[in-house]
Amino acid sequence: MKTILITGGAGFIGSNFVEYIFENYPGCHIVVLDALTYAGNIENIPENIKNDKRFSFWYGNIKNGELVGELVSKADTVIHFAAESHVARSIFDNTIFFETDVLGTQIVANAVLKYQDSIDRFIHISTSEVYGTALTNPMSEDHPLNPPSPYAAAKVGADRLVYSYWSTYNIPAITIRPFNIYGPNQHLEKVIPRFITSAILDEPLTVHGSGKNTRDWTYVTDLCEALDLVIHASLDKVRGQVFNIGTGKDVAIKTIAESVLERMNKHRSLITNIGDRPGQVTRHTAGTVKARETLGWKPTVEFDDGLTSTIEWYRQNRDWWAKQLWMRHVPIKTRDGRIEYH
Repeated sequence: MKTILITGGAGFIGSNFVEYIFENYPGCHIVVLDALTYAGNIENIPENIKNDKRFSFWYGNIKNGELVGELVSKADTVIHFAAESHVARSIFDNTIFFETDVLGTQIVANAVLKYQDSIDRFIHISTSEVYGTALTNPMSEDHPLNPPSPYAAAKVGADRLVYSYWSTYNIPAITIRPFNIYGPNQHLEKVIPRFITSAILDEPLTVHGSGKNTRDWTYVTDLCEALDLVIHASLDKVRGQVFNIGTGKDVAIKTIAESVLERMNKHRSLITNIGDRPGQVTRHTAGTVKARETLGWKPTVEFDDGLTSTIEWYRQNRDWWAKQLWMRHVPIKTRDGRIEYH
């Protein structure tokens, strides 16, 4: 029975991937390691999975080298989602981002190095935020890394650390740079669930700056399918490689706010503009040629369809998100010394 170790498996993307693997690979044993910080929730994993003998959960931190080593030693594949992952929160509380994202990734990579004879592949989940604002359209994997926020800088550190372990030690590492992912179970600090839940509550939808900043939005199941292809691709084709995962289309933040309100029959007057966030990225559009040609992957969920299904999920799961309401915003000190909640 193949064993997949998933760090951060109780988070948004990690838990969706756990469910994807469980449903599609009945011969696979899934091991989740998660510290259950504010963004990790064991409730994200369905009860039928938690109660299945093919699933095991370990409560722990990726900075615990002894625990990580023990779990990696028993795995065939390691998928490393665990990270601090919110731009605004990294401005408010930056130290933990470097501790978790860089030092934690080093500990996982060290364990993979130690047990690399039994590890088929190590998939590190990076982020498109490492690129900063797009200098080219679209942004290929060779785009310069210009991190504009502490979160992005920490992810660059982890991204390049994994690259160095492949370059130096030839560990079977693959790096994935997802663009903006959305869907069920996403924490309310992220913009789409924040907009949706604010609309449900008839509260203002706060938009940074003009709202003209654009992002490439990918539904979470499309990312899961891409990771599936990475796991099963010939290792010679993917070892040491970096892959963007995105749609190749960008949508403005204000457009998303308007789309949410339109679908929910709410008035556009709920949109409220606040100051632009420090370290803001103005545009992100994924170059997807490499993922398409190497993995045979392309997204299948159109943004409008994904947004509609995401809205419906939050409508049906109020008990899940109601306890997160107080975490929708964090205080940011602007360059001119004002305090804003982003």
